[in-house]
Amino acid sequence: LYNKNIYPPYAGGGGFIMDGALAKRLHKASETLELYPIDDVFLGMCLEVLKVPPVGHEGFKTFGIVKNKNSKMNKEPCFYRSMLVVHKLLPPELLQMWDLV
Repeated sequence: LYNKNIYPPYAGGGGFIMDGALAKRLHKASETLELYPIDDVFLGMCLEVLKVPPVGHEGFKTFGIVKNKNSKMNKEPCFYRSMLVVHKLLPPELLQMWDLV
């Protein structure tokens, strides 16, 4: 489905932040491309059209977080304070995290 050897840089995972002006430009760019079935990659394709590289941020934990199950730190709100997007938490862990923060 994709005619290049590698995907363009893209923002992987369940979230990203952008301003409204970029969102409008991405919408227009999306209309120039054939829809691709992997949404993260399609966003990267649209960014490539605009010549806008995605920028990583330490607060996006798209591959999950490493935590010691027995550590008291996991129960401190400060453990989560710099995280914006966290993947791979089980539903009870998500509820606990939101109760803390």
